Amino acid sequence: MAPKWRELADELAEQIRSGEYTPGTQLPQIRQLVEEGKGSKATVHAAYKALEAEGLVTSTRGHGTVVREQVPLKRLGIARYDKAKWRDGDEVAFIADRVASGRAYRRNEQTQTVSLVEAPAAVAAAHGLETGAPVYARARLVKEGDQPTHTLTSYYRPEHVEGTRLVDPTPGPAGRGGGYRVLYDAGYEIDHMKEALFARTPTADEVKLLQLPPGEPVVELHRTTYTASGTVVEFAIGIHAASRFAWEYDFKVPDSAADKDGAQ
Repeated sequence: MAPKWRELADELAEQIRSGEYTPGTQLPQIRQLVEEGKGSKATVHAAYKALEAEGLVTSTRGHGTVVREQVPLKRLGIARYDKAKWRDGDEVAFIADRVASGRAYRRNEQTQTVSLVEAPAAVAAAHGLETGAPVYARARLVKEGDQPTHTLTSYYRPEHVEGTRLVDPTPGPAGRGGGYRVLYDAGYEIDHMKEALFARTPTADEVKLLQLPPGEPVVELHRTTYTASGTVVEFAIGIHAASRFAWEYDFKVPDSAADKDGAQ
């Protein structure tokens, strides 16, 4: 048999998922559930801690245990980089996600710092540089309202971005169309990308910066952006709160055998 706290946690989780407790609703105080015969104080406390670890609730001093918003942002895949969005319009990637999700946004919900740093090993390898070579790091923190959703740090070769808006720390995208439009105007039109995703436990600094509940993992993104000639013009590392995004990809299914037959 499952322990009593687990049974109670499962019961409450089902009530949350069925809508009996809606997002923003405060769960009963521990004392109330004890009085209702749901278990001892230790049992109810353990059940609430389990729900928090599973990302269903948050617990804060003075606010009790509150049901979390369970509708994540769409994190578009290929579609978020559509050239028509940033070259011809002003729908940079994080804004494209908000639009697709039907969520409001403000441009200054992206803040950033820009600095000239020594390239870490992964950054140097992506750009074909020696470890420690100078690169510009453009570090962004993106929020939805007051809640952080992710960080993204883009690394650039100095010769690609010096004198452009990409080294301007003003909050928000780097002007109309954002960073990819800046690179386009500088003669570096992006052509293709490679993205790699890793799920892991966050560091203590990431827990604090992203305001993560106990037990929530992060998704680390590595994005390499190329021109048609194969020049790497950006290598980016993003750290995403796992429960705040739903990753979505829409693409044509390849048929390498048919491609080979057509080439013969």
